[in-house]
Amino acid sequence: MHFLPDVYVPCEVCHGQRYNRETLEVRYKGKNIAQVLDLTVEAAAEFFKAVPVLARKLQTLPDVGPRLRPPRPAARPRSRAARRSASSSRPSCPSARHRPHALHPGRAHDRPALRRHCACCSRCCTELGDAGNTVVVIEHNLDVIKTADWVIDLGPEGGDGGGRVVVAGPPEDVAAHDGSHTGRYLGAMLARRRTARAA
Repeated sequence: MHFLPDVYVPCEVCHGQRYNRETLEVRYKGKNIAQVLDLTVEAAAEFFKAVPVLARKLQTLPDVGPRLRPPRPAARPRSRAARRSASSSRPSCPSARHRPHALHPGRAHDRPALRRHCACCSRCCTELGDAGNTVVVIEHNLDVIKTADWVIDLGPEGGDGGGRVVVAGPPEDVAAHDGSHTGRYLGAMLARRRTARAA
C-alpha cells in the first residue's frame, strides 16, 4: 500500500501527544516532552542553548533543509544529515588523533534526493565535503549530479547490460562522452544553464 498517502489518526487518550499522563507531568524549564517536541528547530535551539552539544546540532538543522519541527517524519533524513555535519569536524574517538585519516571520514548517501529537495542535498553534501569528508553519493537526479566534483557513470544499460564504468570525471567530461546516457541528458542541462547565464 506504499502508493497511498499516509493517514494519521490522533489517539483518543493522549490527543496526539504520544505520551501518558505521568510522562507529561515531567517538565524541563516549564515544558513537558510534547511541548518541547512541538517547538520549531530555531525555538528548540534557543530553548537548549545551555546544552552546547544539543544546541550545536539543532543549529545545524536549518542549514540542511526547511524549517521543520524535529519529530516530524520528513525531518528525519535532515536530522541525520545535520548530525553528521555537526560532528564531521571532530574525530570519532579519542584515539583518532593518532590516526590522521580518521579526521576525514567517508560519507555515503544512497539516493539522498529521493526524500529531500535537491538544493538541500547539494548544500549538505558540499558542506560535508568542505568539512574534510569524502562524500560518495549514489544518485540519478541530474540536479544533484551536476554539482558533483567527480562523476562515475556506470552502465551503459541496466541489469545484464550494465556494470561497467562508461566514463568518469567532472560533470562536463561526462556530458561530452558519446556513449553515456547520463552524459546526454546532463549535457542538455548544462547547456541550458550556460544559456541562462549568458542571457
